[in-house]
Amino acid sequence: MYQLNNTVISPIVFIELMNGEIHIMLVPVRCFTCGNLVAHKYAEYTARVKAGEDPALVMDSLNIKRYCCRRMLISSVETVYQVIPYYEALRKRMSEIQSEVE
Repeated sequence: MYQLNNTVISPIVFIELMNGEIHIMLVPVRCFTCGNLVAHKYAEYTARVKAGEDPALVMDSLNIKRYCCRRMLISSVETVYQVIPYYEALRKRMSEIQSEVE
């Protein structure tokens, strides 16, 4: 695990502090197609793109040449926030069931 500015990075989880809010992003460790490691380059890629650099040039400088690996960085979305409500609803329902049983 290492830190870059207000960002804590592990190979799988990308945690960023923006405007006082914590943003969690699950980053694929490897490219799904060719198996190259891509997670360790995600933080630098996003920081440089947010700074205004061209994404294609940033990927070239990070030595991400294959289209499949480029896809991994471009298409990563914050799915954690989409999944959490389902786990909260499941936990609530399980506690309701448990209280009914008792």
